[in-house]
Amino acid sequence: MTDPTDVLETARRDVGLSMADLWLRYFSLGGMSTAFELEAILYGALLANSHERDVIAVALNERFDELGGDHPVPYAGDEATDRDQPI
Repeated sequence: MTDPTDVLETARRDVGLSMADLWLRYFSLGGMSTAFELEAILYGALLANSHERDVIAVALNERFDELGGDHPVPYAGDEATDRDQPI
């Protein structure tokens, strides 16, 4: 299983956003963590609640969309749904 923080950091690098750029996008969407806290979340040193993680995912997915891509970063509800699916 992939660690959710690995997904966020990998996505950030994939879309070429600096930590500062991601924080600005995240904050403009209503994220409440500081830039330092956001960096700690992405490196796995701090756990985000599902709402804050989803705001980060929205910021990243909007950037993927700007680049002509899909929305590869899952939201909290998406992950629960995936686990509930029969194999």
